[in-house]
Amino acid sequence: MTAGPSKFPPLIAAGTILAIFTLDQITKILVTRNIPYRGEIPILPGFLNLVYIRNRGAAFGLGSGTTGDLWPALLLGLTLVATAFVIYLLFRTIRHSRLITFALSLILGGALGNLSDRIRTGSVVDFLDFHLSTAHWPSFNLADASITVGGIFLLIHLLASSPHPSDPVSSPDPPTA
Repeated sequence: MTAGPSKFPPLIAAGTILAIFTLDQITKILVTRNIPYRGEIPILPGFLNLVYIRNRGAAFGLGSGTTGDLWPALLLGLTLVATAFVIYLLFRTIRHSRLITFALSLILGGALGNLSDRIRTGSVVDFLDFHLSTAHWPSFNLADASITVGGIFLLIHLLASSPHPSDPVSSPDPPTA
């Protein structure tokens, strides 16, 4: 007997999305109220600081130095399209795969957190600042982290479910003479 698709209840997906969105917004409020703009609080000296910056660009500061009004509008439009696409995928998979649904819920919760900032202020609050010696990772926030983790889970699912060349079912037939 084969097992049917593993179901992921819609309420769990909605709860995940709401939890990510809420935690993201609360942390951003705490940062903006307690750290001066461009301020820095060392948490683990030489490794992690809490900072307060505003990112007008995409994830991890991509395009943040771009000037003019076209970039923020374009970025907002792309974010809206990507968010709508994730919602579409979520509704298509919610009853079929726990991992995909959880991954999409993480991505959607993070996307909504950053989208909310972008709509309200035209920028996103970033506050997690990791560095090691001279290596420095661009500052990010919980929404970015959630989107990244969700993407990693999707990648794991794709790698685990893709056919392997050693699998006789997925290997192409040898040429016939």
